[in-house]
Amino acid sequence: MIRVRFAPSPTGNLHIGGARTGLFNWLYARANAGKFILRIEDTDRQRSKQEYVDEILGSLGWLGFNWDEIYYQSQRRDLYRQFAEQLLKEGKAYLEKGELGGEAIIYKVSPQEIKINDLIRKEIVFDASNIKDQVLIKSDGSATYNFACVVDDATMNITHIIRGDDHISNTPKQVLIYQALGFDLPQFAHLPLIMGAEGGRLSKRTGATAVSEYRNMGYLAGALVNYLLLLSWSPGENREIIDIEEAIKIFDIKDVNKTAAAFDLKKLDWLNNQYLKEADPEGLADCLIPQLIAKGYIPAKGYDRAYVVSVVKLFQMRLTRLNDFADWADFFFLEEPKMERAAQEKFLSKNLSREFGLFVERLDKVEPFEIAKIEECFRNLVSELGIESKSLIHPVRVALTGKTIGPGLFDVIYYLGRERTKKRLLKWVKGAKVR
Repeated sequence: MIRVRFAPSPTGNLHIGGARTGLFNWLYARANAGKFILRIEDTDRQRSKQEYVDEILGSLGWLGFNWDEIYYQSQRRDLYRQFAEQLLKEGKAYLEKGELGGEAIIYKVSPQEIKINDLIRKEIVFDASNIKDQVLIKSDGSATYNFACVVDDATMNITHIIRGDDHISNTPKQVLIYQALGFDLPQFAHLPLIMGAEGGRLSKRTGATAVSEYRNMGYLAGALVNYLLLLSWSPGENREIIDIEEAIKIFDIKDVNKTAAAFDLKKLDWLNNQYLKEADPEGLADCLIPQLIAKGYIPAKGYDRAYVVSVVKLFQMRLTRLNDFADWADFFFLEEPKMERAAQEKFLSKNLSREFGLFVERLDKVEPFEIAKIEECFRNLVSELGIESKSLIHPVRVALTGKTIGPGLFDVIYYLGRERTKKRLLKWVKGAKVR
């Protein structure tokens, strides 16, 4: 059975590069009816923190990468020492006194040629004469990364090691330890690095942000997973949107491109918009209601959920991120709209008392108060006034929303309701009494 592992270190949050590595491991396991092992590499006592463990587990769960087994390296110290002492007894390692009095266990490297058949990069050849003797157990009693990694992968029966190509330099060192301990070698697959859209290593400015931050910014898990899939792999036929269940059926690690992938935030935004368009409005409302409550737009209890869902539907097709919603739709929930100064100066600097006053009078007579009737009322008015629709649509929109763009004007009027619409328009009618 295929067994793969994802081994994050809880010295920081789960970032995009690690998430893609986790995805490709999880996907390869699921595509081959195998097991996905999660190993928390928490041997760095000073830098490892529980808050990072929680963030990593939470982010993997949100992305949908369910694991079959989980291990913590901090609970396996005795096992590492056991195998290191085995090499000592066999004369393959030696002791060296540390500065603080403890003794390190060091593996003696023998010059040789090491070949691996990487599933992505094909054959890679290493010259072990360039590798110095390898510390297995430090003088403080802790295992080194490469040694713990080999012991864990072997004892966990890992068959395929899928990781970033920044680990290629570790591979020959680990192969030597595999050989020394008499373990069977797993198959290796080294994923290309993710670069910034303009070249160079991924930075915080170009996308090297924690997965939890992408979640907080309003990206959907499905969209982010879909985008991670496209970083060095393609479903073929120039397709860019693929359901994860379909990807499981066709994914093979050998199809991963070995050239570096470029992270493009605009592409992720586009994908997220596609997923938002197809999402269930009720589910989106569940995500957005806490934001509206936090901003004080709706009460924590007793709000009109059906109204929130209706407003979500109005914006759903144009949203890029969930976090856009509260700012774009604020005027539906506030007593008075937040007025954009430039919009006010452009469309409300002219005296429109007559036009607004007439529109308010006509709205009072619209029955039933529905979108088609509201539009009919408006069209009749501009026709009678002998003006272009746009010369009144834009001022009315700004008076009602404080913005120049948004959903269709007649949808806005309908969901604001007759009374709120009248009140906001009468504010701009000189001499009008606004209740």
